This record gives sequence, C-alpha cells and structure tokens, in this order.
Amino acid sequence: MSIGIFDSGIGGLTVFKSVAENFPQLDIYYLGDTARVPYGNKSKDTIIRYSIECSQFLINKFDIEALIIACNSASSYAVDILKDKLNIPVIGVIHPGSKHALEVSKNGKIGVIGTYATINSNSYKKTLIQLSDKEIQIFQKPCPLFVPIIEEGMIDSEITKMVIKEYLQEIIEQEIDTLILGCTHYPVLKDVIKQIYPHLNVVDSSEVIIEDIKNLDINFNENGIRHIFITDESSSFHKLKDILVGDVKTEKIELSELCTL
Repeated sequence: MSIGIFDSGIGGLTVFKSVAENFPQLDIYYLGDTARVPYGNKSKDTIIRYSIECSQFLINKFDIEALIIACNSASSYAVDILKDKLNIPVIGVIHPGSKHALEVSKNGKIGVIGTYATINSNSYKKTLIQLSDKEIQIFQKPCPLFVPIIEEGMIDSEITKMVIKEYLQEIIEQEIDTLILGCTHYPVLKDVIKQIYPHLNVVDSSEVIIEDIKNLDINFNENGIRHIFITDESSSFHKLKDILVGDVKTEKIELSELCTL
C-alpha cells in the first residue's frame, strides 16, 4: 500500500519533498499534470474533472491508501467531491494551512496569496472564518507572476524581490502578521519573503500538512519507494525537481491514460 500526491504540475513537489523527508519508509507516488498546467486559470468544472482523473490514475495504478491534493486550486474546488467519491482518506492543503495560520496569528489579520482560481474561490477565507472562534480580518491577493518566476529558477533575483514587494505591499499595509502561501509553488520563495518581511508568520502548507498525515490510519513502514509521473515533458519541471527532490525516478505518461478513465 502507498500514498498518492497530485498537482497540476511542479509546485506540489514542495509537498512531495516534505512528506518524503518526514516519512522515509512510506511509498509515495506523485502525479504532476504538466500537460494541462496551470489549473489556476481553468473553470471550476474543469478543475474538478482533472482532479478526479488524476486521483483515479493513482488509485487504479498503485492502490493508494490515502490521497494528498498538493494543489490549492484543486483543493479549493474538488476536495469535498473527492472525499465523497473515493473510499480512501483525502487531504487538501487548505484546511491545514488555515488552521495553522489561526494558531500563529496574534492580531487576527491574515493575508492569503495564491492563483486567481484559489483567491476567487474564497476557499481560504471561508475556511478561516469557519475555523476561527474570534473576529479575524482576511486580506487576499492573487500573485500570478510568482509561478513563472519560480519555474525560471529566479528565486533570489532582484526582479523577484521587486515582484514580491509589488504584490504584497498592499496587504502588508493592512498590518497582517501572518501570510498563507496559497499555492504549492510559493514555498520556494518563502525565505526571500521572510528576508523582506521578517515580522511575518509565513504559513507553508507543505510543512503543516504533515500533522494531518500522521493521523492517518495507514502503514507508514513500507519500502520507501519514490516515483514521479508527469503528463508532458518540461524543462522547468526537471529543473525544480532537481532543486527540491534530486534524483527521484520520473516517468512520462500519456495524457490519454488519465482522460480515458
């Protein structure tokens, strides 16, 4: 038995890396739907369909015991549907990130950054309000340029710092003390964001999701298999894969293996 992780493409490797480091004996299979990336500018119905197809591939191929949705756009729209449809535990990234943000925020002013789909869904806002037992203020901001910057490997460049300031200054001025990275690409920029805004509690779902996984009733002592699947070749994928997880076996599959399910 094993655990499956899927994302629209590259960003979910931050989750893969975190899970692999925390559970060295767990068999982990990752699917990056690089042929159809990004999900963040797709419609709700399309994101749900893609999420079902990715999930079914991992279940049918590897009989996974649990599924992690390492994509904020998919977590925003598909997590409840997948929980109802599948007979295994399903963990999205939004609930763990929201819960942790409420735990660390002192003034109740929380910023959320992500793709247009994640921000427009208000999934973080709804979850934060639902989980909070006190009055909070939530400030959201889409940051569409972060993904291409990361995929170009421009992590610590002056251009990147300028873009971070351009996007975040508006919500920083609202005196937020906590920032949720609402896209699994964004943890790659976490250290740079902290350099610019050292007062911020930066919430990285790839880290806080670990506690939810520990609570799963699955076998964590397996063979330590690590296998990554992609639906299209991408130089940016391999570049970030090498940075985050190193020499993990990667295999391209045909998109028809997902779409015909």
